[in-house]
Amino acid sequence: MLCSLLNMKEVPPVIRQVPPAIESEVTFKEDEDLKPAALPFRSTPCLCIELENDDPNCTRKIKISGWKVNYKIFKAVLKMLPSITTLQCIHFWQAALSDPMVISLTNTSLGSNLRAVTLEGNPLLQHSFHLLLTEDSNLIHLSLRNNRIGEEGARLIGLALSTCKSANKNLLSLNLAFNNVGDAGATHIAQGLRLNNTLVILSLANNNIGDAGAAHLAMTLGELTLQHEEIVERRKMMLHKIQSSLRADLEQTVGGHLSAIHSASSKGESKSSSKKRIKAAKKDEKTADTKVKKGSDGKRPLSRNVKSGGKDKMSSPLEDKSSCNLIENQGEALETGNPLLVLSVHRRDGVLYMPGNTTLTSLNLAGNKITEKTLPLFLASLERQEDVGGNLQRLVLQRNLFPADAECYIKIKEMKALADPLVEQISGPTEEEAKET
Repeated sequence: MLCSLLNMKEVPPVIRQVPPAIESEVTFKEDEDLKPAALPFRSTPCLCIELENDDPNCTRKIKISGWKVNYKIFKAVLKMLPSITTLQCIHFWQAALSDPMVISLTNTSLGSNLRAVTLEGNPLLQHSFHLLLTEDSNLIHLSLRNNRIGEEGARLIGLALSTCKSANKNLLSLNLAFNNVGDAGATHIAQGLRLNNTLVILSLANNNIGDAGAAHLAMTLGELTLQHEEIVERRKMMLHKIQSSLRADLEQTVGGHLSAIHSASSKGESKSSSKKRIKAAKKDEKTADTKVKKGSDGKRPLSRNVKSGGKDKMSSPLEDKSSCNLIENQGEALETGNPLLVLSVHRRDGVLYMPGNTTLTSLNLAGNKITEKTLPLFLASLERQEDVGGNLQRLVLQRNLFPADAECYIKIKEMKALADPLVEQISGPTEEEAKET
């Protein structure tokens, strides 16, 4: 019906099927990402849908596979999506999508139940895939295999995963296999993992990543030194917390004085007594305002150095002591939602450190160009994760440029055992799509 409204002469048929058993959306196979998507072919255009049951109005998955989708067909699909409240997954495999199509997809109301998007074998000139990873995106699973993402696309995806000011809060698994991101792209992804505390499954298999990129990924799993912009943002958040606390105290103080004045007036107290109370309230308000301004004027407060004979000295920017003292004086505990404000951020030798990414559970780096040189970094990061309660349970390093009997590699396998019953992702290719030429 939609195709008719769009004056389309050739309408692709809809093939419906009810799966024998509803599989988990987060499934893995041991040979995941071992093969790229097959070379493009154009089969008979059709729209394949999976249903929850025999009811035709309970579409669970929509898939367009192996044929070029023009904009009219894509527009018809987009118009359908908001009304399909049961939709959990959409899958475009080698459908020749364009940047405007992906942008239209991100701007469409996709429904609250949509959980997974698979866009594989669809290279984009402007690398618009990162728009699916915005801070307010509700996607949980995203597969972008074999899209020639490269360094620039990886940079945009890294920024979408996290920056000092924003971070994706819902994505659990991301598949970037076969995208030739290289060392530079891996470095951008590692930067995006610093402040992301949501992603648990990441695949960077077969991406020409060497020791330089792998080293950044390994260090992201260990202890991190706060960068300049992270220190600045941390201070801003801490000062904002101080201001909020002082404002709350001010409102409580002024409210108490006004209540006392009202009570005194009702009991017939003299004018002079009321004036004194009002004056006291204004004085308290002025004092609290001065404290707030001092906390927000962007200057570092002076701290008293007892050992130097009582002289005031400016504290080191890296140590961030004054802000910490202000927070402690307010009796406030730091927030744990932002990695920059977790209580485990600590100071050592005048430098601020924070734990690395402890959320990631599975990292796939198979089929890259990592040598034995980088393995000690991974081993040290894994040992650090054990100390701080990290969650990494699966580190895949097969088919890289080091011998299988390398000492560090054997230790890594012993630590992780690589035996977690992780199941195959929904984005995994079908047998037909995985055929090699």
